[in-house]
Amino acid sequence: MLSNKTKYGIKALVFLAKQDHRAPVQISVISKSENISQKFLESILLTLKKNGVLGSKKGKGGGYYLLKDPKDISMTTVMRLLEGPIAMVPCVSLNFYEKCEDCPDENACAVNKLMLKVRDNTLEIFRNTSLADLSN
Repeated sequence: MLSNKTKYGIKALVFLAKQDHRAPVQISVISKSENISQKFLESILLTLKKNGVLGSKKGKGGGYYLLKDPKDISMTTVMRLLEGPIAMVPCVSLNFYEKCEDCPDENACAVNKLMLKVRDNTLEIFRNTSLADLSN
């Protein structure tokens, strides 16, 4: 299941993508508009800032803003930053691979075969969906 962190992160990014001229937006404005706890939203936006998706400006007229054009922000990036591995089991993960302790042979494992299909189809959707797609 999708975590609230990722769900709220996507909502906040879409909100920022819809702003005219990509001007900084205060956390309180995003929080109120998207019905997200301001404290929780702060940690989400900080994660996105630390990973080069958002910038911030302090002081009057400050807030968070997108560092890239929305069409250049893929959902693959957002999902991995906020949710972690996209694969449902570690033995099929592209970036966080780990062998399953209970599996003697991945090539003969029915779960591995199924989860490879799930991962590949999920990645296809995330790779082909940008923030611009969600904000239009």
